[in-house]
Amino acid sequence: MRRADRLFDIIQKLRAAPHPVTAAALAAELEVTVRTVYRDIAALQGSRVPIEGAPGLGYVLRRGFDLPPLMFTAEEADAIGIGVRLLRRLRDPKLQRAAESVLAKVTAVVPKALQSQLAAAPVYVSDGNASAPGGTDPSKLRNAIREARKVAITYIDENGHHSRRTIRPVAMAYYVDVTLLGAWCELRSDFRNFRVDRILDAEFLDEHFLAEGGRLLAQWLALPKYRPVDVTAEQRRAETSAAVVPLPRTGAPRSARRSAPTPRRERAQSRAEATG
Repeated sequence: MRRADRLFDIIQKLRAAPHPVTAAALAAELEVTVRTVYRDIAALQGSRVPIEGAPGLGYVLRRGFDLPPLMFTAEEADAIGIGVRLLRRLRDPKLQRAAESVLAKVTAVVPKALQSQLAAAPVYVSDGNASAPGGTDPSKLRNAIREARKVAITYIDENGHHSRRTIRPVAMAYYVDVTLLGAWCELRSDFRNFRVDRILDAEFLDEHFLAEGGRLLAQWLALPKYRPVDVTAEQRRAETSAAVVPLPRTGAPRSARRSAPTPRRERAQSRAEATG
């Protein structure tokens, strides 16, 4: 977490707290040391944020301190409230906690007339039926995408076959009932989409692909976003490592067969999910 984000979180937690909050409690919530919290509070006090208290006793934020309010229309407030609740369907605990944190921050700085509409939106969003991630933390996969870091994964397909391969992850694809990791597979020299719940193990390597990360993402995004209706037996025999898996009608990003990750020589051979 960036220090600026942490300082903002301290202010928000003190604002919402009905009683003094100790540095130890703040440190546990922010996942930092107590000494770091002391330094952050001293920095806020030095910036004239009216925090009162002392080590061992706890800290409070003097009433009347506030940030400039954000203005949203009723539709914008509904979009925020519904969007945060929709994230529950992804079965991604860290992403859900981050979304709830965003909602709390926004709720704290909007006019009071909108606060109840955000905090207790009159909506219901079903939990969906997506499978929970297996042995891999989705947040670490997202971090690998941001850092353009290669990942060695152990994958199990729908037939129970295991494979070990090195991939260059470029994007996450979210569907109602499944989350996919789009990547360039070095084993197959092609794009593959891996179901996150079937990645049994992931080793995050020290190798990066920063120079080609943007190009690979652009190629992956340009692929058609539907799956083929039928795959012939000959195609299945020719590609023992990847098979089209039945997904919702919206399907998964389509993969183009290439001998190397280059925008040329594309042809329409789709792979809804990497298997084998």
